[in-house]
Amino acid sequence: MSEEQPERPKPPELSGVDLARQALVAAKEQARARGAAAQQKKQARRGGLRSGARADGRDPLSLGAAINRLITERGWETPAAVGGVMGRWPQLVGPEVAQHCEPQKYDEDARVLTVQCDSTAWATQLRLLAPTLVARLNEDLGHGTVKMLKVLGPGGPARRYGSLRAPGSKGPGDTYG
Repeated sequence: MSEEQPERPKPPELSGVDLARQALVAAKEQARARGAAAQQKKQARRGGLRSGARADGRDPLSLGAAINRLITERGWETPAAVGGVMGRWPQLVGPEVAQHCEPQKYDEDARVLTVQCDSTAWATQLRLLAPTLVARLNEDLGHGTVKMLKVLGPGGPARRYGSLRAPGSKGPGDTYG
């Protein structure tokens, strides 16, 4: 069951100029390969790659660019943005509110910003403004960065430990038991 295959035309034999061109191309490829190998040996002797005239990943960076690169590589965009909010708090909430309320911490997992107020009146005022403030913060930081604003009132008086204390008492804040 052998079928006859059609004969393929033979490529024309190279002569003179074509043969010289082909030999030149082969010689250039060999020279390029030898040159690349020699270049690698030279770089290895000098201690590795050196910076050239063009910019590459080994060139020095400005401080801002280096910090931005570090923040991106480590995935610190959200904490850095929230830290910026704490620095710009007066611009975000206004000078009067910033005078009486200040951000304390940000819980990244729960996405809760905790704010401490210097009086119960300001704590109540901030609780009423919380939805507006959360919307403004998310506008600035990105949607869903802050889900809730936890407002703390002023701390109670300092606990005094002395000789006249009832056993088990927690101090002036202990009203039951």
